Amino acid sequence: MIAAQSQPSIRGILWLIASLWVVYLLDGLLPINFTDWGIVPRRLTGLMGIPLSVWLHGSLGHLISNTIPLLILLLLFVHSRRTPWIRIAEIIVCSGVLLWVFGRNGSGQQVIVHVGASGLIYGLIAYLIVVGFREKHPVSLLISVVVGFLYGGSLLWGVLPTAGGVSWDGHLAGAVAGAILALLFPVEDGTEAAQRVEVES
Repeated sequence: MIAAQSQPSIRGILWLIASLWVVYLLDGLLPINFTDWGIVPRRLTGLMGIPLSVWLHGSLGHLISNTIPLLILLLLFVHSRRTPWIRIAEIIVCSGVLLWVFGRNGSGQQVIVHVGASGLIYGLIAYLIVVGFREKHPVSLLISVVVGFLYGGSLLWGVLPTAGGVSWDGHLAGAVAGAILALLFPVEDGTEAAQRVEVES
């Protein structure tokens, strides 16, 4: 019963990852620069980047560097939450709104367009760490420790303006959004739901 329920989640993750690559390939094939549709803070044209920027990447290296951590984090996330895709959508929207309101938008003729799945990645990291300690469930705590061990350094350094050409403010917006959402909503430990399904079956 639990294995059957996990299959749609795994398919959803694979579809999401595949969609990032399809959009990147289309960006290279079509005479349209998809990255223009990213988030441009405090500009009306940049609003459409709030739901779209996760699927937009500036280079193949950018996409590859986001694919592996996103895959790992999504696997941890969907198997420990009761409503993972709702939470994921909330992280995307909330981090995008925060970035649009507070992020850098350039000066003069130089416009900064924020693209990539990094905001979602940082949101997932922060959410899993914060909610793990909130729930105090062994599985949730283990996941938070694993995520902290794997990505704690990246979480710390990635939100600081230490490197040029990196949307550190997008990372920060994602981390803040993930932490706020983890604190704002009642805990929803997916492992408890799985245990109930196992008992009922």
